[in-house]
Amino acid sequence: MKKLKNTIPVYDICSLSDPEHVFKDVIAQPFGPYLERHPNLYRPHRHSFYHIVFFTKGSGYHTIDFEKFEVCAGQIYFMIPGQAHSWNFEGEVDGFVVNFSDRMFLSLLNDKTYLEQYSFLSGVAKESVCLLSEKNAADAASIMARLVQQLSDRVEQMSDFVCANLILLFRLVQWSGAGNGMRNNLQPKQLILYNFRRLIEANYAEKRLPVDYAALLYITPNYLNALCKDLLAKSAGELIRDRILLEAKRLLINAEQPISEIAAQLNFSDNSHFTKFFKKHVGQTPEEFRKKTGVK
Repeated sequence: MKKLKNTIPVYDICSLSDPEHVFKDVIAQPFGPYLERHPNLYRPHRHSFYHIVFFTKGSGYHTIDFEKFEVCAGQIYFMIPGQAHSWNFEGEVDGFVVNFSDRMFLSLLNDKTYLEQYSFLSGVAKESVCLLSEKNAADAASIMARLVQQLSDRVEQMSDFVCANLILLFRLVQWSGAGNGMRNNLQPKQLILYNFRRLIEANYAEKRLPVDYAALLYITPNYLNALCKDLLAKSAGELIRDRILLEAKRLLINAEQPISEIAAQLNFSDNSHFTKFFKKHVGQTPEEFRKKTGVK
């Protein structure tokens, strides 16, 4: 599959760091000053890193992969690399922001898939926004303030402490009941669903049928479909379709990429086939979707 030009802004940690920042793989800052320093982040963009924002005050909304979430104090949200994101705040907004690369954990943990075990780091927008209780919100704020302090000290030997505090934050959110269970503790059906979603993420452009994924999971298509309906009230085919549509929307906010190229990138036989598919499930043509999202 030909890799095509993508002009949607994609920010890496280095582009958002202060010049004197000594940590290459992590940033932790109060959210208000971070917004003032990077006003262009209000517009749709992607990250090449993991992104956490915890709100201590604010209103308005933020959008993750075209899902809109109201902003409120005590809310924490998680984003993984590649997700499309924008902000539309009202009045004063504050809290904490943490950006980090998965490389942060490779030297500390012998598990390349460690981050995948947290449901709020799955890349599913509706699972990535959590509202914490007053006590848990206070604990989260304390952890993130400690991260800001550790990183402001500019001591490279603090990296293990930074990782430890990130893990503590993840555990706090998971224990709060905001998450849907960790990978290592999943029931058999939940584990199959987890693996199905991972396979979709890796193969959605090439494999469109539930039977293809059922074969990779060593189960029957009927069982896979029943499992998805039982746990998510959606069919296996709908999960595959939703991932294709999500990528189509992400690509459509790149005004410089022709729709015919997007159709080819997603392995549709032609532009007409892609347009019919998109309109059937979104209710708009790709061109109409672009206009509605403000892409020019």
